[in-house]
Amino acid sequence: MKRFFLHALFWFCYYIQFAYTSFLWDKSTYTTWPLHQLLLISLTASLLYLVPQMIFPYYMIYRGMDNLVKKKRSIVINILEIVAVLFACAVLDRAISNYISLPYMYKSPERIVSLLEIKRMLLAMVYIGFAFGVMFSVKAVRNELAAKEREKNLIKEKLETELKFLKSQTSPHFLLNTLNNIYALARKKSDYTPEVVMRLSELLRFMLYEANDNLIKLNTEIKVLEDYLELETLRYNQRLAVSFEKNIDTDNYQLTPFLLLPFVENAFKHGISETRFESFIHINIIVKNDLLCFEIENSKDNCEHTKSATNIGLINVKRRLELTYSDYTLKVNDNSETFKVNLSVNLNSYVEI
Repeated sequence: MKRFFLHALFWFCYYIQFAYTSFLWDKSTYTTWPLHQLLLISLTASLLYLVPQMIFPYYMIYRGMDNLVKKKRSIVINILEIVAVLFACAVLDRAISNYISLPYMYKSPERIVSLLEIKRMLLAMVYIGFAFGVMFSVKAVRNELAAKEREKNLIKEKLETELKFLKSQTSPHFLLNTLNNIYALARKKSDYTPEVVMRLSELLRFMLYEANDNLIKLNTEIKVLEDYLELETLRYNQRLAVSFEKNIDTDNYQLTPFLLLPFVENAFKHGISETRFESFIHINIIVKNDLLCFEIENSKDNCEHTKSATNIGLINVKRRLELTYSDYTLKVNDNSETFKVNLSVNLNSYVEI
């Protein structure tokens, strides 16, 4: 239906300009005729002339050019067919002029010349070729715009798929670590086991029902971090010191899910778990005027394996930042005893894919 409407709109606009041009020509030729009469004749005659001017463009677009491009037959036969169709349309145009327009509309039989008079035939071909040129140009522009739109949609789908994959990578790692914690507590028959299971169920609910949203409340993300810290610190008892400071000027901020959790997970997986002595994790979140400043620092052993693993773990969150925020800075400071990350994100720079 939309296709039909666009074609109808194109030919209506073409018909109006063609009729107006004919009216201007007739006004200078039939100077004594009333303008309303000339306008009516121009509209009627132009409607008749529109028939051959429509036949050739549709033939070219849906058959003639297709044959040339796909080379279904020899190029000579295709060209001869195109010339034959153009000639037939010109003859039809001349027949309308000689047998309808001039004798009955303009009452000018003296202006009738031979049907195949060369000058008039060439003029008819020019009009028909012009109609084809205009229609082809419009179709070419529409095809180009449609191709760009398809390309844009493909890129969007690719980025959406990549972003979903990056999000999904966080959950299995986290779940595996937490299950290991629960297993260790169960082996010890710890009284903390029911609490840990409850916290895990809350986190799984978040992953299933909220983490798929494009944006979540910052407070929700912070609650996930707090639950994760509680679950992890149960393994280390007094060996681990954790500080988590928050300074947020309003509760209305939103961000993409699991943006901060990978940093905390890396701190445990590639820092604390590799350390044999007393360890620490310091986390600081400041949000003011839509600017999120996140800082996390953890102790670690000087180990090349740890450095490599940590860098690999940061690739995920770096790519997610590239896909979701246009204004951010990420700094990593990895030295022999500590690993520190500073992230600054303008929350208003979120880009919806």
